[in-house]
Amino acid sequence: MSNYSSILPLKLQNVDYSAGGKKLIKNMNCQFEAGRKYIVIGPNGAGKTLLLRLCHGLLKPDRGQINWAGAKGQNPKSAQAMVSQRSVMLRRSAYDNIDYALSVRGVKRSLRPDLINTVIDRTGLRRVAHKYAPVLSLGEQQRLAIARAWVLKPQVLFLDEPTASLDPPATHSIEELIGEISAEGTTVIMTCHDLGQAKRLATDVLFMFRGRLKEMAPAEQFFTKPNNDLAQAFIEGHLIWWKRRPDRDDAQILEN
Repeated sequence: MSNYSSILPLKLQNVDYSAGGKKLIKNMNCQFEAGRKYIVIGPNGAGKTLLLRLCHGLLKPDRGQINWAGAKGQNPKSAQAMVSQRSVMLRRSAYDNIDYALSVRGVKRSLRPDLINTVIDRTGLRRVAHKYAPVLSLGEQQRLAIARAWVLKPQVLFLDEPTASLDPPATHSIEELIGEISAEGTTVIMTCHDLGQAKRLATDVLFMFRGRLKEMAPAEQFFTKPNNDLAQAFIEGHLIWWKRRPDRDDAQILEN
């Protein structure tokens, strides 16, 4: 429910983030444009979730700048939404979960029913609309989490591995919703551990390893011929990890 014409592009310049005495995001530089589907991939511990949380404003960088170029000094928070891998369901019905999201955003009570019913139908939640949200299946809960975000009409939607632990039918349902949301003009920035899903959804791919952005490219280019050797190894299915040696730190690749 944003009043901005556009808060994008989103620019990260020389961004570092540390926790527990360790630097977890290192010299991050990238730019996100409107109307794209960005998929962030990389091995566990690469910093994918941290990147989303930094972009969404849930974390503050130690160094560098994160700028919404179109916000023009205003708070762009109302133009964004985020869905986590396991979203918290409020202890109320699915309908009331969505109503609460609208109330927090300041939408008038009289306007909410039409908005809620529309998003319930579009996400296939009509049958469970008045069921207690915490007892819904994982797939239904994730569709509800997306419905809570979608009803706000965000310009940017952050998705943190939204289909993790879901079976193929539920995954397909979520992917279809992501496609619909993107088709309406929302920029999607999503982490993913499934290369097949990244190929199906992405217009652009970011590959991260140990807190660094190793490559960012259009999806077709990335999956056909990545420039980075670690990215190449990753999409070929090799195991990659970091090994500390006395004289240097080095990435290790285990070939099949």
